[in-house]
Amino acid sequence: MLSRKIILTEDGSATIHLEEWNESYHSKHGAVQEAYHVFIRNGLDFFKENSELSILEIGFGTGLNALISFLEISETHQKINYTGLEKYPVVENEFKALNYPQSLKDFNSDLKLSETEISAVYNSLMKANWEDFQAIHPNFQLQKFQEDFLEYEYPKEAFDLIYFDAFGARVQPELWTEELFEKLFQSIKSGGMLTTYSSKGSVRRALISVGFRVEKRPGPPGKREMLIAFKD
Repeated sequence: MLSRKIILTEDGSATIHLEEWNESYHSKHGAVQEAYHVFIRNGLDFFKENSELSILEIGFGTGLNALISFLEISETHQKINYTGLEKYPVVENEFKALNYPQSLKDFNSDLKLSETEISAVYNSLMKANWEDFQAIHPNFQLQKFQEDFLEYEYPKEAFDLIYFDAFGARVQPELWTEELFEKLFQSIKSGGMLTTYSSKGSVRRALISVGFRVEKRPGPPGKREMLIAFKD
């Protein structure tokens, strides 16, 4: 496994950096603000009218996207069934060093949960058993699988929303191809969508080729554009 180092990003939140690849789990321009921009504002917010929502995350990683998704619905009656795939899980000393509960309180002063309460939820997310659906909260169920993204058996028409947060195509090109996107297209319900930080032309063409309707959106800080893809 590649060596991992905790680094600070430009919005004051931390991420994990893989030095051999010169690749980070989140944007160096801001881990928290990237997560909000790509996966919440250009993903979860499209489903505010859904009483219940199934999300698949490709690259569970630090758990940041799952944690923010929980915080977004913690004051509502919306329910989320969240499935996360991760081949190389982040270990306890790493996720505690990231200190996301404090970063999230600093970033979003409107959060009603205390830092202690957010920490308890984050610990539950990260320490949850693999493969079993577990109730992190009455409105948030989590199921994690420690599997290769290309080998996982994706259920058909199971998810409303996919967070595609794999490492970049520069270091893992095999994850940004028609082979995987076809599996994801089949696993999304009609009317569902996929969101990703990537804006590469090859990624857009691969998504279109398997049936997605793709739109470019303004990217998070440090990126001009990003992609969202709909299964109409």
